[in-house]
Amino acid sequence: MDNYFNNNQPAVSSDVAIDFIKNVYTYMFAALGISGILAYLVGSNPAYFNSLFINSEGTGMSIFFWVVTFSPLAIVFAMSLGFEKISTKLMLGLFILYSVLMGLSLSSIFMVYSLGSIYVSFFVSAGVFALMAVLGYTTKTDLTKFGSLLYMALIGVVLASLVNMFVQSSGMDKMITYICVFVFTGLVAYKMQELKNLAHNVEMDPSIKMKMEIFGGLSLYITFVNLFLTILKLFGNRD
Repeated sequence: MDNYFNNNQPAVSSDVAIDFIKNVYTYMFAALGISGILAYLVGSNPAYFNSLFINSEGTGMSIFFWVVTFSPLAIVFAMSLGFEKISTKLMLGLFILYSVLMGLSLSSIFMVYSLGSIYVSFFVSAGVFALMAVLGYTTKTDLTKFGSLLYMALIGVVLASLVNMFVQSSGMDKMITYICVFVFTGLVAYKMQELKNLAHNVEMDPSIKMKMEIFGGLSLYITFVNLFLTILKLFGNRD
């Protein structure tokens, strides 16, 4: 897939590039819609939530919970590593499945945070995302090195989070959350510029183009969800 992210391809027309970006956002919004509706339907019904995610003894999480938790990561790897080989229909199917699984996973926030906090955090995240997306699309500055630094910071955050699972430091947890807000905010601009460069510089086969649009939508969706969750964690009111 990385072969498509170089700038040495024939330039395409502005209309084609705009169409590419519009389709990327269509997939992103569709995924958010699927996940949001499903998360609300499951999370707003405690009895249904418990029947899905709590084991029959009521002593811990069910097998289904662990499937929902870890399957999205496997799907992302499958879509990325198998990009060249899998069909467009399968790519779209995996994308929809990812959205469904994430919706089930996100249902847990309705059991933890107040509805008002979730709404406010969502709209704040949407505003930040839109601002950084416009910045990423319009800036003349090359964000490649900035993106690399952000990914390095993200790796550091993951490692720090693993350490904090054992240390259980509230101060360290808050610091990690602040860093995550910065990282995911920056990644919006970086990914938007990457998609803009791709849209304007790559002349693709229609099937490849659609798969790139789906994967681009997935990338932005993941970034938005992580930004939303970090803002919710930072400012959300717990029930």
